[in-house]
Amino acid sequence: MASTVHSIPRPLVRTNQWVIVLAIVISWLTHQYWLLLIPLLSGLSGLVFDFNPVMVLAKKFLRKPQRSYIPEDYEQQRFNQLISVSCLSLALISFAFNWTIAAYIFSAIVGLAAFIAILGFCIGCFIHYQWTRFHQKRVQQNVK
Repeated sequence: MASTVHSIPRPLVRTNQWVIVLAIVISWLTHQYWLLLIPLLSGLSGLVFDFNPVMVLAKKFLRKPQRSYIPEDYEQQRFNQLISVSCLSLALISFAFNWTIAAYIFSAIVGLAAFIAILGFCIGCFIHYQWTRFHQKRVQQNVK
């Protein structure tokens, strides 16, 4: 029996990444930091309810069947979304307390990571890979 690999079509992932980048850039330019709530709440909804409104809306614009797009690993995207939600939360908390430097650092981290992913290199994927590798080495050492 073949197992089904859960994946997300790349255009939906890219749309989510663009929403993150644009929300951060627009919030910085306008000083309307509440705009960070858009990717934050969307990402949080995806993690908690498995319903990302940005991706659901973007799915309506797909022209081909979902299976025909390059797939992105579901679990990897959940890991990336967890990092994004964490950094966006810390950025919003920092803006709320007027910790401006921390706020810009946390929002820049997630914004740069999303933009670099759009360009083709997934920092979150690299971190996840290294963490998995580290964990496997520890398990192997404990077995010996």
